[in-house]
Parts: sequence; structure tokens; C-alpha cells
Amino acid sequence: MATRYKIIANPAAGRGIGEQAIPKVTHLLNEHGVRFEIVRTERPMHAADLAHEAASAGYEAVVAVGGDGTANEVLNGLMRAKQAGVDTCAMGILCVGRGNDFAYGAGIPGNLEAGCDALVQGHRRKLDVGKVTGGLYPEGRYFGNGVGIGFDAVVGFVAAKAKYLRGLPNYLVAALKTMFLYYKAPLARIEYGDQSITQPSLMVSVMNGRRMGGGFMMAPQAQPDDGLFDLCLAREVSRARILGLILRFMQGTQATQDAIRTGQAQCVTVTAISGVLPAHADGETLCVEGQRLEMSILPRQIDIIHQPEEKTQ
Repeated sequence: MATRYKIIANPAAGRGIGEQAIPKVTHLLNEHGVRFEIVRTERPMHAADLAHEAASAGYEAVVAVGGDGTANEVLNGLMRAKQAGVDTCAMGILCVGRGNDFAYGAGIPGNLEAGCDALVQGHRRKLDVGKVTGGLYPEGRYFGNGVGIGFDAVVGFVAAKAKYLRGLPNYLVAALKTMFLYYKAPLARIEYGDQSITQPSLMVSVMNGRRMGGGFMMAPQAQPDDGLFDLCLAREVSRARILGLILRFMQGTQATQDAIRTGQAQCVTVTAISGVLPAHADGETLCVEGQRLEMSILPRQIDIIHQPEEKTQ
């Protein structure tokens, strides 16, 4: 019997592009003869509830139509189902959001036609899932791509307010604005593996995927199925140095700079000694003034429907 897909579409994704994409997604999937039911989200975390319900109802795959936020909610819903003993439902993504970084790291095409082709082909791989506790989520929240603490979190907050720009241009403008809004880094203690570092931390990136903000390569060598986070730790620098680092992050060459430390770990704890920790997970706000965040990797938790690397667009 053919796979049954639950399509969870966020009409607000990409400043309304999600709603515009629904007829196209419906047409493409019908062309491919896919068995599916499509439903729109109506409120924050609705996609998580719908994904949990779909997995419990026996759907073989749940597909997020949206951006990183929608994908993150679907991931959380499927992980909830997994914790309840339902572990047979795969996850797919059709990209219509602003950044689509989770999809990029998972090997999912960025355009709808190729994305639908990938769903039909049905190639699957097991992905690691991160869990973060703290801030607005003392009970924990799952993430697929990464947690950003500090500068890049504030960039995301600023980018979310933009009315006209999308994707990388939006994040670039937001980064330039943030240089003048947020340049005094908190003093933070970062513990990972057997390491403990206390420094004024401009940015702490805890990555399962490779990219944030639609084009900033936080962890260009990361593998989302190796059971490890890839870390990128930036100490406080001058505003002029921030601009130089932004360019390095776009090229993925920041590890060559003395202000940057990289590493890998299964667990990471970040504690504010002075100041506060603004943070996001997969682009979703974790906290604006956090004090302590704990992250752990859960190896090979979920099946993702992807496109083999040699075909990824």
C-alpha cells in the first residue's frame, strides 16, 4: 500500500507565502499520485499537536510545509509521539519559509518541485535530535538544526520583525542592525565534554545541522547523524571585528580566526555569570534574558525523507 502523508501547512510561513504555496503543493502531490491529507495550522505549536495526532493515527509520514519554525514544531510533535511509544512515522519538509536551514542540513531540496519529488522517491535517513532545557522551556524543547545563544539569537529576533525582506538578505540587514544594538557580550561559562570556558561570549552556536539564517555556515562540517553537536564559540570582539566575522561565517571559514573556538560534544551547558542569554532553537525563541541552558544530543531519533546528496539542489 502507498505511503499516507499528513501535510501540515503553515499559511503564515514566509510572510504569507505558506498560504500561497498550498494550491501548488496540492497540485504537485496529486500529479504524483500521492495519498495525502492537508491541514493548515491555526496557532503557535499547533503543528506539534497535529503531528503527534497524525503519528498516533497511523500516518506513515508527516510533512511540514513552512520554514524552520514549522519544521521544528512537527519535529517536537513526532518526538512526543515517540516518547509515547509511536515510532513508525517519518518526517518530511517542503520549504516555503525564510531560512529553511533545518531542511538544508538534512539534505532536503529548497524548491517545492524537487521537494515533492523527494517525497515520492521516499529516501530516508536517521537524524539525531537535540534537546534543550531552560528559558521558556524548563521541561525541554527538541530541535533539529541548532541552538544559537547571543548575537545570532538577537539577529533572529530583529529579522523576525522585517516586513519586506526574506532569506539571507533579511538576516544580513538584521546582523548589521544588531552590531549596534547588541555588542556587549555576557560573561558566560560554557561546559562541554571535559572542557569549561568562561569568557565574554559574543555567540555560542550548538549545531546539529550546518547553517543558520539562510546562509551563515555555523558548522560547515557538521553531520546530523554522528551523535555529536558541532560547536562554534565566539568571544567578544569590536564592532569592526563583528563585521569581518559575519563575512567569515558566510564563507564557513570562521574557524581560522583567533576569536573563534570550535569543538564537538554530546552535552553542552551555558550559564550566564553576568548579563543574560538571548537564545533560539531552530529560529524559535527560547529566551530573551536566560540564565542557564542545557543541551543534549539524542542519536538517530527520527527518519527524515530527504534527497540523496548527489541530487540535492
